Amino acid sequence: MTDRPAAPSPGDAAGRRVAYLGPPGTFTEEALRLEPAFCEDTHIPMSTIPDVLEAAACGDVDFGFVAIENSLGGSVSVTLDNLALESELLIQRETVIPVQLSLLAPPGTELADVRRVVSFPMATAQCRTFLRTIIPHANVESATSTAEAVRTVATEADPHSAAIGASRAAEIYRLQALAADIGDDHEQHTRFVAVAATGITAPTGHDKTSIVIFQREDVPGSLAGILHEFAARSINLTKLESRPTKEALGDYCFVIDLEGHIADDLLADSLMNIQAKKADVKFLGSYPAATWREGDATRREADAAWQRAQKWLADIREHLPN
Repeated sequence: MTDRPAAPSPGDAAGRRVAYLGPPGTFTEEALRLEPAFCEDTHIPMSTIPDVLEAAACGDVDFGFVAIENSLGGSVSVTLDNLALESELLIQRETVIPVQLSLLAPPGTELADVRRVVSFPMATAQCRTFLRTIIPHANVESATSTAEAVRTVATEADPHSAAIGASRAAEIYRLQALAADIGDDHEQHTRFVAVAATGITAPTGHDKTSIVIFQREDVPGSLAGILHEFAARSINLTKLESRPTKEALGDYCFVIDLEGHIADDLLADSLMNIQAKKADVKFLGSYPAATWREGDATRREADAAWQRAQKWLADIREHLPN
């Protein structure tokens, strides 16, 4: 397999500050440490995802780094809704890492002793089967992150409490693993995005574009007409999700991830047609794709054909009278 191409780092790396969901030991921190574009920057832990996004939007930091999607739990709604409805942040890069959840407790604790489990709600949702079948008697409590849950359990040193988190967090806060790999899906992955107040990353040839579609009229066939704009140009959709606009019951927008970059003629033409004829489009960013797909070659071939067709039309129009 060919290695993923290196894309230019957004901005000047000297002195950059990247906010992430803390404290140290979260999966977000692990993904941030593994991302080459940000590994040499100053990493700023924050208490909640909204805090991270607000810091990026206000310019208090250069980038915010947050989870946006999990292969088992689905979209991280607080991130997706902020980008779609609340802020003007632009996605600069995505990172995907495997996630393995463990049940962590103070040294000496036995599995049968656990009466309380603390973790980030998405993490506990990903471990429903384990919680229901192995420790059904345990009460589940929420924390702002998996690492915050681990830190809380470590600080309290309660032999009846445990946290769901990462093995790195167990090392940081000196807890033991009572059970490893307890997620319902043993091959789950989480997708993280880096966002900034300004800037579009240069195309690399293996890119992704994220948009939000707000239909002007909710009539039969309107969504099919929008999707046809992409299908007609061989543009592959990697994500299509409806989200409530929070304006009225039954009023939804559509978050779409597409293969390709806004600099690509075909993709730009499809978005322009939708904006002109069918719906309002909010651009969330074009950025290097974390994974490559077979569709990349098809899209590039279609884009090249479109450019040839544009040249053909331009050659004909040269003969029009001034």
